[in-house]
Amino acid sequence: MADQEDKPDPQHTDSWNAMMAAVQAFHNKHDFKNTGGEELNYRVALMAEELGEISSCITKGKSKDLLSEELADLLILLMGTDIAAGVDLKLAFWNKMDKLMQRESRMVNGRIRVSEFRDMG
Repeated sequence: MADQEDKPDPQHTDSWNAMMAAVQAFHNKHDFKNTGGEELNYRVALMAEELGEISSCITKGKSKDLLSEELADLLILLMGTDIAAGVDLKLAFWNKMDKLMQRESRMVNGRIRVSEFRDMG
């Protein structure tokens, strides 16, 4: 018999649409549209702050639980920026993945890079 922890929580689905609806509900709850919470320059600053917190988790050897919380913060901000900017992040994700899968990789300073490598020639 499976533990309770093994059962998916019906309130927390992995559906992109459900996740976006949750972020939209958060924006609505705090009226981000009318209180500056959807201003794009502000959102970039918040994302930079979250990236700093992610960096701190990694460079200071903090717990994976704390790292996953900071990653979730950044994901929620990215999804909210999708809402604020009126773009389609899901479509952009799949379009970009298609491009990335066509790219070659190369080692740069001992680490793999998958880029357009415009310096070729």
